[in-house]
Amino acid sequence: MWLGVLASWNAVSAQVGYEPGRSPYHDIPRGAVWALSVGHLGGSRGDVGVGPADGLTGALRYEVPFGAVGASLGLAYARTSRFVEDYTKDSTSRRSGLFNDPVVLADAGLQLVLTGRKTWHRFAPFVGGALGVAIASPLAQDTSGYRFGTKITLAPNAGVRWYPARRLSVRGDLRLVLWKLHYPLSYKVVTSTNGGSVLPAAAPLDQWTSHPWATIGVGWIF
Repeated sequence: MWLGVLASWNAVSAQVGYEPGRSPYHDIPRGAVWALSVGHLGGSRGDVGVGPADGLTGALRYEVPFGAVGASLGLAYARTSRFVEDYTKDSTSRRSGLFNDPVVLADAGLQLVLTGRKTWHRFAPFVGGALGVAIASPLAQDTSGYRFGTKITLAPNAGVRWYPARRLSVRGDLRLVLWKLHYPLSYKVVTSTNGGSVLPAAAPLDQWTSHPWATIGVGWIF
């Protein structure tokens, strides 16, 4: 009797599992990854309009997996643009542009693979976050005293990697890059020619802006 029960249990167990050749789960290839990607950085230029945004990007990223968690270092160039506000002019003529104002972004991040150490049908979705900096050079056309300079960035992100071959991965990534603009005191100056300041006297000089950043790229596993 017990032998019959055991045989039935083994038969049911075999039906529930997958044959090795037909399993949708595969180990994530081991090794560090160099990845190239292109994308678009959007988002807000802030209330005044002088923050950089809206440009194509190119990026290089180095990733090291540690099981289901991975670490990454990234460097990107964004061809963003912005407006210039001349606080000495009135509200109908003070804005000029758009002017090209590219931004360099560098970050370090962590990602958690939602399928653990395996892929599902060779796909591996992930979530993560990064801390970094955004750097822009002074714009010659802007004489107001405003400078973007160097900003600390925060970037929660989510994406998916696809492994069509042992050493090749294709990935899509969506980030929300956050940085804080700092406006100069000149934006609150009232003169006989401007008819009113760029910012109200009670307005804060700092403003956080958010920037959706979508990328797609390929990686080579070493």
